[in-house]
Amino acid sequence: MLVRNTLMEFLRKERTKRNYKEINTPILLHNNVWEISGHMQNFSHAMFFTKIDNAGFGLKPMNCPGAIITYKTGMHSYKDLPLRLAEFGMVSRNELSGVLAGLFRTRIFTQDDVHIFLTREQIEQEVTQVMELIDHFYSKVFGFDYHVELSTRPEKFMGDVKDWNKAEATLEQILKKRKMKYKVNKGDGAFYGPKIDFHIKDSLGRTWQLATVQLDFQMPEKFDLHYVDEKGQHQRPVIIHNVVYGSLERFMGILIEHYQGRFPLWLSPIQARIVSFTDRNEKYARQVEQELMKAGLRVDSDFASETVDYKVRKAQQDKVPYTIVIGDKEEKAKTLAVRGRDGKVRFGVKLSDFVAQVREEIEKKK
Repeated sequence: MLVRNTLMEFLRKERTKRNYKEINTPILLHNNVWEISGHMQNFSHAMFFTKIDNAGFGLKPMNCPGAIITYKTGMHSYKDLPLRLAEFGMVSRNELSGVLAGLFRTRIFTQDDVHIFLTREQIEQEVTQVMELIDHFYSKVFGFDYHVELSTRPEKFMGDVKDWNKAEATLEQILKKRKMKYKVNKGDGAFYGPKIDFHIKDSLGRTWQLATVQLDFQMPEKFDLHYVDEKGQHQRPVIIHNVVYGSLERFMGILIEHYQGRFPLWLSPIQARIVSFTDRNEKYARQVEQELMKAGLRVDSDFASETVDYKVRKAQQDKVPYTIVIGDKEEKAKTLAVRGRDGKVRFGVKLSDFVAQVREEIEKKK
């Protein structure tokens, strides 16, 4: 849970900086909703259904309708737009057992969905900002190489061809304006709109389709969404659908294999391990452990009756970023001997200096 929660909290903070509002919508919605959204006609084969008091309900395979219903709960002015609604929503899809694969393909998973309600004039700026956030995560934080595809109208689609052509042209224009290399993936768009797909390459050379930016003219029409323009007239908003991680579970699986267990410090379940040289150093070592915990670091300890070499080697095998060895010299001087993953040891490190260093590395997402 720690890696999962850390990923969620990081994305939550980045979106909060950009004025996203977090929501939480029901996992079970009346079939009327799925009829309006088009999921019943286009996606029912992958949904789970049930009846309550003789009324039909479906577990949500996507978070879109929940966000749309949230938008419909109030009146909106053009001054309110863009309205950015974010949700870590649990979705369910009736996948065939033969395609299920660990964290990579599951029937229930969590999507970091965003639905941005905006005017047509705001599309270019907003799509650009979303793409910049995705690039920040993939290139700067996780160090992924990625390529981009423009996925166009599928055979089974909803809405008017003219709207589809307009949406596809808009996304393509944005890609060209940003001078991004891309290829067109014909027929692979969502049934309600075209999308820009981000495909990352992991350390094993495999590619994964993760982030998407979808432009949707159809759902606002289906759900009769409005905003009031500067002249007091009702206008139809556009929706941008976006995920960064995609399936949070799949993203975690990719990271585990990409880093081969050597998570960067900010994501590591254990950031430092305290190792005592002898039993007589255990008391001071426990004090150090408590101080590091109070400072907000994720720490564990190894006070087993084994040699220091054995305990250090065990920490390396466990891929712990920092191993702190406490012996007589450290206890007397009230300092630390700090060993990094690179095997280099720094002696005489003050506790406060180590905490400051680790906090800086965490802040910089190293």
